[in-house]
Amino acid sequence: MKKVAIYTDGACKGNPGPGGWGVLLKMGKHEKELSGGEDDTTNNRMEMTAVIKGLSALIEPCEVELYSDSKYVLDGITKWVEGWKRNGWKTASKKPVRNSDLWHELIDVAGRHEIEWHWVKGHSGHPENERVDKLASDEAEKVGIEDGED
Repeated sequence: MKKVAIYTDGACKGNPGPGGWGVLLKMGKHEKELSGGEDDTTNNRMEMTAVIKGLSALIEPCEVELYSDSKYVLDGITKWVEGWKRNGWKTASKKPVRNSDLWHELIDVAGRHEIEWHWVKGHSGHPENERVDKLASDEAEKVGIEDGED
């Protein structure tokens, strides 16, 4: 299996509001940036979308080192999701799981790969995290301008 590092981030201008996501894929000397945005979203949805888009960009099963500054995404996929499945996609307080559409998509794309999940502190000078933060922020800004936010 090929080894790939994926760095992801999401951003939102307002929460909800215009949002963006950014991804950096690294394999050996090769790098690829991906980014996009939505006009009415939340920060958590953009964080999840970044991970989904990064994993979906891989055309074959890979060994993935995935880096995110989102505890929501990392805890969700590594700790909470099995309980949600057992509880019929309800939280411990019996409420529907938020963003279940994206959780289902993430489970599907993650299942194709062997993934090591890593948390990185946001805005702490981590070069790749700063890079994907800029991609996500730029997309959120662009979507906001297109929607007449500024």
